[in-house]
Amino acid sequence: MSEERTVVTVDDVRRLAMALPRTEEHLIRDRVKFRIGGIVYLALSRDESELGFAFPKEERAALVAAEPEKFFLPRESDLRFHWVEARLAALDAEELAGLVTEAWRMVVPAKVARAHLDPPAAPPLPPAPSLAELSASAEVFNGFAGADRSWQALREETGHALDLSLAAHRTALHRWLNSWGCRIRYPREGEPDTFGAGLAAWGERHTLAHTPLARLTPREISRFAAAYEELAALPIGRRSLGPTAAAKALYALRPDSVMPWDAAIAQRLYGVRDGAAFARHLELGRSWARAALEEGGGLGEAALCARIGRPGVSLAKILDEHLYVTITHRS
Repeated sequence: MSEERTVVTVDDVRRLAMALPRTEEHLIRDRVKFRIGGIVYLALSRDESELGFAFPKEERAALVAAEPEKFFLPRESDLRFHWVEARLAALDAEELAGLVTEAWRMVVPAKVARAHLDPPAAPPLPPAPSLAELSASAEVFNGFAGADRSWQALREETGHALDLSLAAHRTALHRWLNSWGCRIRYPREGEPDTFGAGLAAWGERHTLAHTPLARLTPREISRFAAAYEELAALPIGRRSLGPTAAAKALYALRPDSVMPWDAAIAQRLYGVRDGAAFARHLELGRSWARAALEEGGGLGEAALCARIGRPGVSLAKILDEHLYVTITHRS
């Protein structure tokens, strides 16, 4: 019996494209397109059944002739471009991954493609900050106007226990994410709440640990990474939620367990923002949290956070704030 082919979807296209460096998603004349700078390398048809992609002009006739049930030429006005079209339902997951990657390779500088597809050995991660360094970063963070106001509002609205099965909690999370610049569109009156519905469904699929960061197990980290990767690709209208909002949402759900990141932190430390990098980030946070607790000489986490200068904040968040102050704020 032959194996059943997995049908690829628009979400698969989005997940693959957004994992490639410098890719941006845009909605142009009601069509979702992925581009590098001003150059489009993937474009979905309006009904999202067809995928156009960058492909060498000199090779496309052979591609179409070999598999006409999958591939076809673009409209006559686009024949001058390095471009070909595919029926999305006819592609399998492996084939789609290859087409997306090769299309992306055509429009990025060669050094960017080499760095992503054949990366050098990962550089060593920075050593754990001392308590004195964490205290210095905490002092800077405390100086930001209203640094904790939106977080306190979210905690009060959700009773310190965010529950994605509750519509009011999902709305509160939506507002909190937007207060941090995530720009998730609010539904107009009469429109379905795409973000809220997707978030609720995602929450039903993932059971997340309540374990403090310092005590996370490899299995728990793996589950967080899988949950993060799916959440980052969550459709919100015609684009995906994205890696920064996904990390912040996970932190909001499990503030004692998750050290979030932003784009600057992720790129500086790992170069990418996929699930594997997020797992590495949690492993880094775990080792840093353990080092801080050890230097604290037996203090519990709450007492240690107060000593650092951030009472009532989790150690995971203090470590994130240190990275924000030393990387994002200085860049």
